[in-house]
Amino acid sequence: MTANDRHLIFGAKGWIAGLLKELLEKQGKEVKATHVRFENREAVLAELDDYKPTHVYNCAGVTGRPNVDWCEDNKEATIRSNVIGTLNLADCCFLRGIHMTNYATGCIYQYDETHQPRSGHGFTEEDEPNFGGSYYSYTKAMVEKMIRQYSNVLTLRLRMPVSDDLNPRNFVTKITKYERVVDIPNSNTILYELLPASLKMAEAKLTGVYSFTNPGAISHNEVLTLYKKHVDPAFSWKNFSLEEQSKVIKAGRSNCELDTTKLMAALNKLGVKINEIHTAYDLCFQRMAKNIKAGKPMAW
Repeated sequence: MTANDRHLIFGAKGWIAGLLKELLEKQGKEVKATHVRFENREAVLAELDDYKPTHVYNCAGVTGRPNVDWCEDNKEATIRSNVIGTLNLADCCFLRGIHMTNYATGCIYQYDETHQPRSGHGFTEEDEPNFGGSYYSYTKAMVEKMIRQYSNVLTLRLRMPVSDDLNPRNFVTKITKYERVVDIPNSNTILYELLPASLKMAEAKLTGVYSFTNPGAISHNEVLTLYKKHVDPAFSWKNFSLEEQSKVIKAGRSNCELDTTKLMAALNKLGVKINEIHTAYDLCFQRMAKNIKAGKPMAW
């Protein structure tokens, strides 16, 4: 990125937005995280015209608090944010000739007869979404179909994002606090490796949809075993089945592996190395143990 690049992040209060801003600042970039609501067209256009960014990052949207079950009872608000807001921001950026990176989700798939756990056959960017078990995922799949038509947008499908600290939004933090967890392989996004990669992709002004996870899939038990090894030797957990889980949650949860062939080819051209998920987690927990010992949050 050149010295004249200006970076504008939507969703300033969000976890990913905060990490992204820290990363850009560390790289010496000119960056602003805006509190403008991205469904407010006039305010978005005014912000773009005032700040004149060369790159926009969409980290806004609702996942629900404390979890995606919230979206089941707040469908209008979920649509307004995840669909209307995302499309509005993409359209405004298109009208101003600005590249937009859209941090989206890969939780729009569910294992099926063709895509089985540990089969090595993950869902590609062109596979039709097959998971509608939560309203959150339904809206995300809906907007992805439409945003594909914008020639200025790079959409990155994150899954179960993980940071190098115990932030409440960290997937690892969440599952360590559950009374019981299911044990099924999933694609995960190790942010320490992939957020910097997303900036390289934005710099190259790549567009289209990419599965944005580390290669491979890892089960909850494998994750917690590595957590126990590196971070908390006294940690223990219990499992339960998907059927048992369904009795204590309102919305279904996506379980799937994404095919990262397209992503790895693009990153290879950009000179970016990303580790296989088991290796990436092992390194992540080593960094996490150091951060916890030093009493510091995740550092780039």
